[in-house]
Amino acid sequence: MFVMPDEGSLWSWGYNLYGQLGYGDQNSLFPCLVDQFQDLDPPETLDDEAQSTRVRTSLKLSSVKAGGMMSFAIDSLGALWMWGNCPQQTGAGEFCIANSSVPLPVWDFHGHTVVKVACGNEHVVAAVSAGETYTEGDLVCYAWGNNNHGQLGLGDKESRSRPVLISAFSEESSWEVYEIACGASHTAVLTNRKSFDQIESRCWTFGLGDKGQLGHGTTATICSPQPVDGLPTGSFLISLDCGLFHTTVVSSDGEVWCWGMERGLGLCPDASFSGVDAGDALYPIRVQSPETNGFKFLGPVQIACGAAHTVLVAGDGYRMWAWGRGRSGVLGRGKTTDSYIPCVVMWPPLGENFQEIHEDQAVASTSRVNDHTSTELEQKLSAASDELQFLRSKLTLMERYANILHISIFRKPLDEQTLPRSLQESPIFDIRKEFENILDAADTDELNRLEIFYRSMLSGVKDKLLKRRVQEMVQQCIISLSAGRQTPRDQ
Repeated sequence: MFVMPDEGSLWSWGYNLYGQLGYGDQNSLFPCLVDQFQDLDPPETLDDEAQSTRVRTSLKLSSVKAGGMMSFAIDSLGALWMWGNCPQQTGAGEFCIANSSVPLPVWDFHGHTVVKVACGNEHVVAAVSAGETYTEGDLVCYAWGNNNHGQLGLGDKESRSRPVLISAFSEESSWEVYEIACGASHTAVLTNRKSFDQIESRCWTFGLGDKGQLGHGTTATICSPQPVDGLPTGSFLISLDCGLFHTTVVSSDGEVWCWGMERGLGLCPDASFSGVDAGDALYPIRVQSPETNGFKFLGPVQIACGAAHTVLVAGDGYRMWAWGRGRSGVLGRGKTTDSYIPCVVMWPPLGENFQEIHEDQAVASTSRVNDHTSTELEQKLSAASDELQFLRSKLTLMERYANILHISIFRKPLDEQTLPRSLQESPIFDIRKEFENILDAADTDELNRLEIFYRSMLSGVKDKLLKRRVQEMVQQCIISLSAGRQTPRDQ
């Protein structure tokens, strides 16, 4: 996970086996500053005079992209940096995947501006300006990395250690690139036709197709970009993303199309389902909107995919829908179950703008009702919105508290799989019995860690008790001395 809270600084946390967090190789439960960028210069060539007069400042970042095993950042000058499990070149000039916890510049794009970057398990795709600076409509597409399924779109399966231009999206192409995305071993690209009198967007896919994630009606692997048939031609495709084995696009009209594993819902291979919703989708499937009972989501903004779930930002940015695999609560609806249909994401808090929009909608829908009824409806809607905001905030706070408390007692995060057995079987939670179960299931290393942890906790309690007793004794001595001084006067 990456966050850029201000201009240029980068914080990360989570899994870090390959150095993808940008520091060391240790996992992190808390956000840590990627301070390597504070000491790096932009990857540009400076002459001797410029080097001597240049004031050293920290590098400013404009965007960051996190993959499963590698990470990327684009700085304010349009230069690309990568770290983690990255495609690199050996001393003999051969392709390899190597770990780096230090951000490395991609020198191949010197003299150009990198605008977008996407990555799969071991391959990378970048949208780069054809010239030195980016002007609208001049993006071309490069790819490099592992190419064992043709996911680089170069017409073969030869891996590349350095970026190579995809000829289908070059300057000479009749299509201009404006969006890119990568699955585990497949790639998707959105393009617009280079024409002043015609607006036509198209989605292209290539790479591994064993789960239908390419949307071409087969499970075959495709090494060159091919357009996806069956998508709307009368509206503009505004957003695109890929999960591990599925692909999703959304149009300006609010139509969402998914294809790939488990009918485009992105459910992982170990999820077994039956019925009409089971099976992979080899062609794009239009997702029905629960909001309109049709196939259009109001105010679409962006689509995003996790490994096995999809999230749609709609309502002009004030509403989110999620579907797919719900493990660990990734759907944001207060449950960990999977969902085949879009469900509203419970995201607190509700702001004033959100309330105003719904109040405006309420006024519009009751315009033919008398003023008294309209005012009463607005008051009820406002009260319900306030109550919903309070309950969501309280639920979030209680979930955080429960998770912290569970970690403090049992030394592991709380999720559906680790939910205490006694709580599942009865309404009474026996913490002593549950702790015994934890001890019985723990191996020797875990028991040693628990011993160290609770020994430290016990030591802290003993120290606090000792300090309290010393304070009480000192207080009693002071009182006794004060009483002793006052006795002669009283006599």
